[in-house]
Amino acid sequence: MALIVQKYGGTSVGSVERINAVAQRVIRARREGHDVVVVVSAMSGETDRLIALAKTIADRPAPRELDVLLATGEQVTIALTAIALEKHGCPAVSYTGQQVRILTDSAHNKARIMKIDAAVLHRDLKAGKVVVVAGFQGVDERGNITTLGRGGSDTTAVALAAALKADECQIYTDVDGVYTSDPRVVPAAHRLDKVTFEEMLEMASLGAKVLQIRSVEFARKYNVRLRVLSSFKDGPGTLITSEEDSMEEPLISGVTTNKNEAKLTVLGVPDKPGIASRILGPIAAANIEVDMIVQNVGADGTTDFTFTVNRTDYDHALDILKKAAAEMKARAVEGDNKIAKLSVVGVGMRSHAGIASRMFETLAAENINIRMISTSEIKISVVVDEKYIELGARALHTAFGLDRAVD
Repeated sequence: MALIVQKYGGTSVGSVERINAVAQRVIRARREGHDVVVVVSAMSGETDRLIALAKTIADRPAPRELDVLLATGEQVTIALTAIALEKHGCPAVSYTGQQVRILTDSAHNKARIMKIDAAVLHRDLKAGKVVVVAGFQGVDERGNITTLGRGGSDTTAVALAAALKADECQIYTDVDGVYTSDPRVVPAAHRLDKVTFEEMLEMASLGAKVLQIRSVEFARKYNVRLRVLSSFKDGPGTLITSEEDSMEEPLISGVTTNKNEAKLTVLGVPDKPGIASRILGPIAAANIEVDMIVQNVGADGTTDFTFTVNRTDYDHALDILKKAAAEMKARAVEGDNKIAKLSVVGVGMRSHAGIASRMFETLAAENINIRMISTSEIKISVVVDEKYIELGARALHTAFGLDRAVD
C-alpha cells in the first residue's frame, strides 16, 4: 500500500462528466490498495471568468478581496469531486485550503506556502476516506484567504505530498508526460520516461508549460517523487526525480522554444561602473523581469547594452528605457519584439564537451543567425528571429538524436 497525492487540473475537471471520470480513476487507485489525497483546480476557464467578473466592477480589485473571490472556484470543484466519489460508494471528504490549514505568507494573489498542518488529513486517511483538497489557496496567520498564483494547484499538491511524506505525487494534465520538445512544433518529439528536477526546472523556465516552476522547486527541495500523467488516457507518464536516481543520463533531454520574448538595446552609453544598474534599475522598479543580458564594449569608451524581457512587457520597458537613455545621453535605443528563444537542456552536458559547437553548427547549416547566447551548467539558450524558431527546434532535435517514434 502506498500513499499517493493526485492532482487534477482545470481541463481534467472541466465538466461533470470529467469529474466523474476523475472519481473513477481515484477509486481504481483505492482498489489497488492505496491511500489517496486528491488536489483539484477550478473548472477550466472558471478563474478567468471570476477575474473578468471582478474587473467589471473595478479595474484593479483589492488583492485581498480578489483572493476571496478566486478561492470559490476550487471550492466548487472539491465539493463536486467528493460528491462523485460518495455516489460511487467511496467515502470522501473535501477541504478548502483554510480548513486544512495550508499556512501561507500574506502576499495576496501570489502567496507562498510556509507550513501545512497534516493532522486532519492523516485522521481522515486512517478512517478510510479519500481526502479532496482545494488547490491554489491557503490562509495567512490572520485568517485571510490567500491564493498562490497561476499554476498554484501544482504547488499545493507537491507541498501536501511533502507534508504527508507521500510515496508519489501524480500530476494529471491534458498531456501524457514531458516530451523532448513541443509535439506541435517538432512532430518527432517523444515522451520521456524520466527527467531530473534540474532538467524540469530549466524546461519549465524556458517555455515548457507542463508543470509550474514553483512546484518543481518544492519537489526538489523536499525530494518528492513527482510524475506527470494524462487524465484522458492510461500510461506510465514521466517520472521527475533526483539526479542520483537516474543511472544513465542522456546527452540532451529536450529542446524548448519560447516565442514570448522581446529584445531591447541601449546604444552608446558610457563604459563606466554603475551603468548596468542605471539601465536595469528602472526596469526592475516597474516589476519587469529581465532574462538574457549581453554587454559589448566599443573602442570609443562606450558600450552597447542588450537584454530580453517578456513580450507582454515590451512596450512598457521600451518607454522606461528611452527615459533612462536620455538621462545617460545614450546614442539610441532599439527594440525588437519579433524574436524567440531556442534552448537545449540536459544534465549530460556536465560530462560532455562540444554541445555548444554542435548547436551552433546545426543552426548555421539552416542559415539561422544567433542574436544572443546564454548558458548554465545544463542548458544553452540562443535568441533567433521568431520566423526561424520551428525550423531551428526541429534541426536541433534531429542533431542531438532525439527523433523517435512516439510511444
